[in-house]
Amino acid sequence: MKHVKITETVLRDAHQSLAATRMTLEDMLPVLGKLDAVGYNALECWGGATFDAAIRFMNEDPWERLRRIKDACPKTPLQMLLRGQNLLGYKHYADDVVEYFVERSVANGINIIRIFDALNDFRNIEKALNATKREGGHAQGCFSYTTSPFHSIDQFVRDSKRLEDMGADSICIKDMAGLLLPYDAFELVKALKETVKIPIELHTHYTSGVGSMTYLKAIEAGCDIVDTALSPLALGTSQPPTEPLVATLHGTGYDTGLDLDKLTEISEHFRGIRERWIASGLIDTKMLGVDVNALKYQVPGGMLSNLVSQLKQAGKLDQLDDVLQEVPRVRKDFGYPPLVTPSSQIVGTQAVMNVIAGERYKMVPKESKGVVKGEYGQTPAPIDPDILKKILGDEQPITCRPADLLAPELENTRIAAAEWIEQEEDVLTYAMFPQVAEKFFQWRRSQRHLVDETIGSVDGAYQPA
Repeated sequence: MKHVKITETVLRDAHQSLAATRMTLEDMLPVLGKLDAVGYNALECWGGATFDAAIRFMNEDPWERLRRIKDACPKTPLQMLLRGQNLLGYKHYADDVVEYFVERSVANGINIIRIFDALNDFRNIEKALNATKREGGHAQGCFSYTTSPFHSIDQFVRDSKRLEDMGADSICIKDMAGLLLPYDAFELVKALKETVKIPIELHTHYTSGVGSMTYLKAIEAGCDIVDTALSPLALGTSQPPTEPLVATLHGTGYDTGLDLDKLTEISEHFRGIRERWIASGLIDTKMLGVDVNALKYQVPGGMLSNLVSQLKQAGKLDQLDDVLQEVPRVRKDFGYPPLVTPSSQIVGTQAVMNVIAGERYKMVPKESKGVVKGEYGQTPAPIDPDILKKILGDEQPITCRPADLLAPELENTRIAAAEWIEQEEDVLTYAMFPQVAEKFFQWRRSQRHLVDETIGSVDGAYQPA
């Protein structure tokens, strides 16, 4: 028997899953010191969609946010989610950008980097994993859990052994759609613990309603760490709640050692934020319930909200069921990719287009073509030759690591962003989101001018006696 460790997601995945990643630094600051005192394994607070949302919607510098969180949480390791060669964007970046991004992330306060690839093509995470270790960070190798005729416990065990051989310090089972059922979790974790020596962490979502049961069975099989969210921002499309799991394990051989009273006090802060978000409509109550159809269609919560949004814009919301039935068919055509960013958005958008057009693959976005061509990496299953022909025509798929085709781009990005750079990290912000970054940099500069003008007018009004 052993203590189970908890990674808290309330500062990242919880609000990404429920409230479109809209938690501000101001929302976080009052309780960061208390979170730091809990004794968590880690605080997941960065990466995923937080970077994009901070500059796009909140005019917050994500690097400054990270530094402020680190200052307030000196004791607890800070963790981020990184999409391998995609970093925090939606395409592959050149190796020099990937390595520099990892370097600056660790330098600004990240301790643990969870690295995954949407296709489980580990060629796409190797550079980020090696860079994390070189910078002294904890490199957590990750596989995206899914079910298909091409996925099995044996396959995931082989994946995990490969991650360990690549140098991963721990392994995460990333169950982004809440598909991992309790007894399957027991068998999977048991098989992993028999094969690899490094710690195993499990990350799931409550979408299908089985999350807490899945954690309990995984823990009984030897899982070392689980990801939970404090209860006001748990359940639904978020993670299982922290407090009930801590209470359940208390006094057992798996006791987390966390203080339920401390957790309850911190939860009160987030309960106020949740109520504010529900009142404003930022949290859609559809995201809070259980949808067992997730097991059938494998659609994560964020993907579902995207599908609804796309259909609303097209005035075709009545065709949602048709789209949900089309998603598994497109996924099969595309080689059974796990449905996680960016493959979830690509498969979902293609399903919407197929249904709206009334003809399959009449319209094919460049991202769909990219998956079929191999621009995102190797798909779990081979793609049917008829689909290849229909989408690619006479073009040939690529078989190399996609980033091998990318020239170094850091210096050119530095030149393109030169007029905006105020800190070294700005070049990376620009590299990932050039248009959004430029708008944010313009806003930041206007705020500085506003402050300067205010100070100048105050100075001018001061007359010494």
